[in-house]
Amino acid sequence: MTLPIWQDPTKLHLNRLDSRAYFIPHAQADEALTYERGLSPFFQLLNGEWKFHYAPSPEQAPKEFEQPDYDDAAWERIPVPSNWQMEGYGAPAYTNILYPFPVDPPHVPGQNPTGSYRRTFWIDESWSGRRIVLRFEGVDSAYHVWVNGVLIGYSQVSRMPAEFDITDHVRSGPNLIAVQVYQWSDGTYLEDQDMWWLSGIFRDVYLLAFPEMHLWDITVRTTLVDSGKQARVDVQTLLRNAGGSTAGGTLSVTLLDRSLRPAAEGVAVDIGMLSAGETRSLSAALDVTEPKLWSAETPHLYHLMLELKNAQGEVMQSVAHRVGIREVKLEGGNLRVNGRAVMFKGVNRHEFHPDLGRAVPLATMIEDVKLMKRFNVNAVRTSHYPNDPRFYELCDEYGLYVIDEADLETHGFQPAGDWSRLSKDPAWTAAYVDRMERMVMRDKNFASIVMWSLGNESGYGPNHGAMAEWARSYDPTRPLHYEGDWDDTLGVDIHSHMYTSVQEVEEIDDPRPFILCEFAHAMGNGPGAFEDYVELFYRYPKLQGAFVWDWVDQGIRRTREDGQQEMAYGGEFGERIHDGNFCLNGLIDGNRQPWPALHEYKKAIEPVKVTAIDAASGQFEVENRFDFLPLNVLQGFYTVVVGGRIAASGSFPVPDIAPRRKAAWAWRIGPAVHEIAPSLIGQDVWLKLSFQMPASTAWAEAGHEVAWAHFPLDPAVFLPPASAEMSSHVRPNRASAPIGVREEEEAYILTGRSFRLDIDRRSGALLAWQAEGSDLLTSGPQLQLWRAVIDNDMYNVQEWRSFGLHQMDERVDEVQLDASRAGDGVVRIIRRTRLGAPALSWGLRCRHEWTIRQDGTVTLHVHSTPEGNHPQVMPRFGYELSLPGTFDHCAWYGRGPGESYADSKQAAGHGWYEASVSDLMTAYEKPQENGNRTDTRWAAWTNRRGFGLLALSDGTFDFSAHRYTIADLERAPHHADLTPREDIIVHLDKAQHGLGSNSCGPKALPQHELRVDDIAFTVTLVPFSRDAIAPDALARRVASLQDAE
Repeated sequence: MTLPIWQDPTKLHLNRLDSRAYFIPHAQADEALTYERGLSPFFQLLNGEWKFHYAPSPEQAPKEFEQPDYDDAAWERIPVPSNWQMEGYGAPAYTNILYPFPVDPPHVPGQNPTGSYRRTFWIDESWSGRRIVLRFEGVDSAYHVWVNGVLIGYSQVSRMPAEFDITDHVRSGPNLIAVQVYQWSDGTYLEDQDMWWLSGIFRDVYLLAFPEMHLWDITVRTTLVDSGKQARVDVQTLLRNAGGSTAGGTLSVTLLDRSLRPAAEGVAVDIGMLSAGETRSLSAALDVTEPKLWSAETPHLYHLMLELKNAQGEVMQSVAHRVGIREVKLEGGNLRVNGRAVMFKGVNRHEFHPDLGRAVPLATMIEDVKLMKRFNVNAVRTSHYPNDPRFYELCDEYGLYVIDEADLETHGFQPAGDWSRLSKDPAWTAAYVDRMERMVMRDKNFASIVMWSLGNESGYGPNHGAMAEWARSYDPTRPLHYEGDWDDTLGVDIHSHMYTSVQEVEEIDDPRPFILCEFAHAMGNGPGAFEDYVELFYRYPKLQGAFVWDWVDQGIRRTREDGQQEMAYGGEFGERIHDGNFCLNGLIDGNRQPWPALHEYKKAIEPVKVTAIDAASGQFEVENRFDFLPLNVLQGFYTVVVGGRIAASGSFPVPDIAPRRKAAWAWRIGPAVHEIAPSLIGQDVWLKLSFQMPASTAWAEAGHEVAWAHFPLDPAVFLPPASAEMSSHVRPNRASAPIGVREEEEAYILTGRSFRLDIDRRSGALLAWQAEGSDLLTSGPQLQLWRAVIDNDMYNVQEWRSFGLHQMDERVDEVQLDASRAGDGVVRIIRRTRLGAPALSWGLRCRHEWTIRQDGTVTLHVHSTPEGNHPQVMPRFGYELSLPGTFDHCAWYGRGPGESYADSKQAAGHGWYEASVSDLMTAYEKPQENGNRTDTRWAAWTNRRGFGLLALSDGTFDFSAHRYTIADLERAPHHADLTPREDIIVHLDKAQHGLGSNSCGPKALPQHELRVDDIAFTVTLVPFSRDAIAPDALARRVASLQDAE
């Protein structure tokens, strides 16, 4: 049986024109130099509303719909570009790896949804005598196209353009275009790329009008001479005479700088005489003296201007292209740009929009690029397919390195039995090479592209070798990347891994440059350990950075019945096979709002590292982590923060340190600090150094903070020695007053001047606590070891649940009341308990000592010892308690303002912060543990009257506060499914286990684990009123009293 063309991997196209570089023809140079395609009289965009018919299979699609007289009055309308599933036809389906149909290449299901499109377009008289080309930038997954009832051609490869010459089939005036798109094709087997399966015409469609003699292709290559003091720009063009007679003329080639002044001596090339139908290649070389070189940090662009003139000297075609003069080489075990090894601080970017699917508007591309730049990202891997060509223009303009990746992934063959099945099948060789060739041809002139990638997760086979051979032959100026070349059969130029642990990266022994093409799986809360990876990269020269997976959440926005919006994920559109919320792993959400992970990544990859030798005396080591810029392109500002409040500020001179160098730096803090020094004694003092942009750019305003560092200061160093010694002996005294103790049948009743505690005699549990006539707690405190599972607990949680950590029971073995010092205002409750899991023998032996003082202060101390075959790590260790719902204002001193964890806290600076309880939450789409603040000195919750409860520890602690329980978070599929409780659930933790990257990568590093071991934890709870004393002053007073006891 003869298979249809969309199921034949040897028939990829019909009548598709040869691939070429991306450019738009213009009429005049000044018009071309605007780079506004809409100003070209030779460009006509066909985007907009098209007539549309959706059918469950090609056989059920309307017959002869391509004919001009077909009646489509009953058809609906659909926007182009779009994915039809996003417009209500069929349904989206998300899988990470699995194909959503039986794996039987090249066959696809008979139920192959088919979209039929029609629209009328107009050909102006002025286009008469020109060659008219129809261009599709992207159609998923295969399609036929007709014009005025005539079959024009067929193509596939969803994320690559196809062009068709329709000159002989159009006329001046109205014309009809008809397109039939097939959701599944043999090409689908090569496009299994961890994303939603979405179909349709999802990128631009437009017409171009070329003169009969025209420039069809342009290749630009730049070479540095004399260490970059000179440069050569080599331009190769392909001319075609599509007319019916011999023609000649000239081609002028000029290079202009940003001010449109000549940057090199122009060249006029006599093209000679081309006979009808002839194609000819012409070359020109332009020499540039003292060129401004392109890099991600210095994205200098020149304007290459090409003008094709006929024999009479009339301009027939003008083309402008931005050129970045740069050179990429492999030298000394590094990938070098302009002779310097660069550090890739990258992200993987899927093209996705929560309302439009993969029909991403230009404005969103610009937003993405600006965000990347503002967050210190300097590189993008186009995972796992070539992006819209305008995205590369933005990368050239704003400065981002790009790994351009072929539209190729066959991951679904791994669970099907042979990951490399298609990669080693000669019947698919042409399809593999086609995807490489079309990408390279379209994108070859973008300076930002520094590597070609052969695709992703497709095993390995000779078809990859054929791709590499073609690419190296055509473009030897860029290295090749393919992570799947595990045995180095292919000999790719870049050694690349995914999700390798810090330790494993450090142990890599390979002479080639190394990158992590995917790392730090940013799914839900996390990832952790950015700083650990980045510091490792800078330790070893051959390590050249990494690319976070990934940039943006791929959730689909939908409105619920209750009117709230949510971002839907896999399984929520009726899919039989799906991968749940594995599509929600971006550094930003679908609205382009940064998740905490992006702030943490920015901090880890910032281009300045300051190490304090002696911060108080102004002795530092400063490292410039720019690859090309001197450090003093930034301006410096400092602040001295006392108890979380700014006490002094000013500017400082940023040292002139060369790129990738470090130096000692001495800078004295201004005299203002010495003047206020006496008021600093006994307080927490921090110095913050901020490195900012002195002027606005296209992506950030002047004053944008690029990097920062902060250091604790000892205020005593600013005082004369005698003053400092005297201040260290100041100790407050605690007034003594008795505590009333009444032993009732069920409870111990403890009373003071303004408080009452009821404690259960059998369990030692706190039954009630009142101060100033108000309830302080509604439940707890009780030990809690569990946290609402985060996505990056994905594999930890299996072990944790097997040990019953999610359902620990407490047995109370003893409760003692020690009222021997009640007359002095001190009572102790001692509890001995054991935490254990159902059906298991391991447990935690705990000794609790609660100290109640006459001022209403309650100190909770626990010492825990594991016994039996216990787990090695646990989610958290601390107290869970509930506060009245009116205590909804939180102030704390510690890291903030956003959430922080053991391995994700560098972006959170030390300070005094205040927020409502609702604002403490990070609203991950799939609810999970969130909103923790680590390294906290004190935290306080108060009501509108300023009355509430303060918590502090003998060191630092973690805290979180929500109106949701752990169970609430674990049950809810979406944030919108959460119903706030009246009470506020507070966790006061000794520590939490690190976040890690275990949704698709390594677990938390050993130094960030919470080990099941002997643990002691103390936290003090103090009722107070902000009308009487500020929480920071109270915290200092209580800490001093405890130190004095």
